Amino acid sequence: MTLDRRSLIGVGLGLGAVATAARATESGPAPRAASAVSLDLAPDDNRDQTAALQAAIDTAAEKDIPLVLPPGKFIVSDLRLRAGTRLIGTARTTTLVFAGGAAFVTADKTDGLVLDGISLDGAYKAFDVSRGDGLINLSRCKNVHLADLDIRNSFGIGLSLVECGGCIKGISISNALDAGLKSLDSHGLDITGNIVTDCGNNGILVWRSRAEEDGTIVSSNRISKIRNAAGGTGEYGNGINVFRAGSVLVTGNRIFDCVYTAVRGNAASNIQIIANSCERLGEVALYAEFGFEGALIANNLVDAAATGISVTNFNEGGRLAVIQGNLIRNLFRREHEKDDKRGEGIGVEADAVVIGNTIENAPTVGIQIGWGTFMRDVSATGNVIRHARVGISVTGAPEAGKCLIANNLISNAKDGAIREMQFGEMVGPDLVREPGANQRIQLSGNVAV
Repeated sequence: MTLDRRSLIGVGLGLGAVATAARATESGPAPRAASAVSLDLAPDDNRDQTAALQAAIDTAAEKDIPLVLPPGKFIVSDLRLRAGTRLIGTARTTTLVFAGGAAFVTADKTDGLVLDGISLDGAYKAFDVSRGDGLINLSRCKNVHLADLDIRNSFGIGLSLVECGGCIKGISISNALDAGLKSLDSHGLDITGNIVTDCGNNGILVWRSRAEEDGTIVSSNRISKIRNAAGGTGEYGNGINVFRAGSVLVTGNRIFDCVYTAVRGNAASNIQIIANSCERLGEVALYAEFGFEGALIANNLVDAAATGISVTNFNEGGRLAVIQGNLIRNLFRREHEKDDKRGEGIGVEADAVVIGNTIENAPTVGIQIGWGTFMRDVSATGNVIRHARVGISVTGAPEAGKCLIANNLISNAKDGAIREMQFGEMVGPDLVREPGANQRIQLSGNVAV
């Protein structure tokens, strides 16, 4: 929030009234004229200052003026932000520390809420999840503006938003035992330019209660060191997870060192995953899975993952995708897994175009088309695949649909450039050299060197 000289004077005068009002809770009614210009709070001590700060927040909100906090540490609990609250700290040198209790900071129906320049430390103290699953909980708030915050040491989620819209920009979230940031049923939310690191289960969650349009934009964030403390097979351990939220744009993010996935879209129709930089992922780097229609995955860089890109679950309605212009390299197999070892560059199943991608070092296959009977209308053209066990594999199930494999350059595929497969096992000859008579698989102009 930019404060010029005139607005600073207004804030100072307002704080005089707020400070006086806070003192008046014990000493009687406040005088009409306020002389103080600072809060009646003493930072850097060990007193619980909830009552005084709550009184200041309430008075400032009632008077529709920003409340500017001085540098220092304030021990507080169960702060409730009112409509009109604009709480401004001093370049993150203002720290609110959770004293413990049912909740730390909450807001409901607080349209136009502003939080800026504050550090919020949960001290890993437990809170009552019936009051909200985050250290900071905002619900039903329109046009919120959160900027330059440092949220850390949460017992659960760092920042939780339910039915909120607005902008979350330039904040840091670290050491949350669950997810860093969760948005449920948002209304026009931008999550941009934030840092999320060292979280127990997920980085950023964009979820909806049921599958429908959401429209959140997740852009230019740095997300790293995401664990999966809760276990499972992909529900946890993701940099960005989009669940049932349609028309979400995930672009320009830097995501690395996640136990599972950089970006996972689950039942997320019309998702766009564009120009993200993703490194060192434990499973699939970029995922569109289960009951979705429409995924655009383009111009991403993936370095070191068990699979680069997977567009899957045609058996549950997952279909319709464009996978274009991605650079995928240094895939690996998870030999410790009983079945799901992977080592694939791109896996795709139905109603999809795979065009202009570059894949290097895929220990299983560069591009895998279909699985069993689950394949329909796939075009794989103009891709470059280098140093793979098999360049392109396509399901050999006679009940599967048709695909076009054309104008791909495949270099140093030691077990064949293009081959049919049966549930991951390669069968038959290299189709580049012995095309065969399978009318479902149309080959043209492929080069194997």
